Amino acid sequence: MHLNCAKYDLDSERRSCSTQFQPPGFPAPAPAGGALRRIPSPSGDPYVKNALLRTPFSAMALALGMLAAAPSFAADTKSVAVTAIVEHPALDAVRDGVKAELKASGYEEGKNLKFTYQSAQGNVGTAAQIARKYVGDAPDVIVAIATPSAQAVVASTKTIPVVYSAITDPVAAKLVKNWDATGTNVTGVSDLSPLEKHVALIKQVVPAAKRIGVIYSPGEANSVAIVESLKKAASAAGMTVAEAAAARTVDVPTAAQSLIGKADVIYTPTDNNVVSAFEGIVKVAQQAKLPVVAADTATVERGAVAALGLNYSDIGRQTGKIVVRILKGEKPGTIASQTSTNFELVVNPGAAKLQGVTLSDELLKTAKVVSTK
Repeated sequence: MHLNCAKYDLDSERRSCSTQFQPPGFPAPAPAGGALRRIPSPSGDPYVKNALLRTPFSAMALALGMLAAAPSFAADTKSVAVTAIVEHPALDAVRDGVKAELKASGYEEGKNLKFTYQSAQGNVGTAAQIARKYVGDAPDVIVAIATPSAQAVVASTKTIPVVYSAITDPVAAKLVKNWDATGTNVTGVSDLSPLEKHVALIKQVVPAAKRIGVIYSPGEANSVAIVESLKKAASAAGMTVAEAAAARTVDVPTAAQSLIGKADVIYTPTDNNVVSAFEGIVKVAQQAKLPVVAADTATVERGAVAALGLNYSDIGRQTGKIVVRILKGEKPGTIASQTSTNFELVVNPGAAKLQGVTLSDELLKTAKVVSTK
């Protein structure tokens, strides 16, 4: 290797150099632009200031030393990439639950785990961009939280293991063909709501209620499926359903307003747009004395009167267990989709008073009681 330096200026400490291959037995090429200025150096080499660069062996030793000093990662480090359509308490609890289960199983960030998280901030286009980026990164497992993010990831890869979470109906969302092990790269955990029990809770909160108003996102497959199931459950209980569609988060308060005079109670499903704008619903409910019963227990502290729902931290832990199984060698296609049966009843007497209802002693005794934060 011949080092060809066009100029060396001791005062400015600048040097413009290029490297050329020097075959053995051939004379070195003449420097571009004429002879080099011979400036003395500590090494005695007039062309090279640092003696370490005088020979290929010295250069190689320097390179190896730099590599040895660089940070290294364990050969068995696993990578898990997590994405969610939006950030709100329930979905955040799923993410944190996944991470907690990974740590409990011996996978700890910074040691033997690379853990990545990105939120789409409620934007479906952003969800698709995140999905494509993750596929390019090729992690060991991608965890997709909520329907739009899961749909984006599943559409982007047929090879990288995908574990969905907090999906009401994965079949309706076209993530899997059925609830059994599918032989594909997709499996996960559903947060399927017990709608018959939700209707029964509505009757406990508002015994005289005949009309249920439901706010939902018409573009989210799982939300549409919930509304259809709610209609069946309500009909079986002698009740009717009034729909209020909200395509965007900003449309949620207007949708709630449209239910005044059409409903005796507002029901909010596990719809990400609805949950993200929940305070707007509560404001309408307090003004119109229209009680809110929810499927997401985290919304009770935000102003819902009552909720019967899943513990989303538990769903995250359950999802994490599947991720661990895959990291240890199981194929996602051999793992059937799962549901959770760990339901929790939560009530907020203060919110009930503001929305014009009084909770029964029986309900208060059987529920976790919280107040609005």
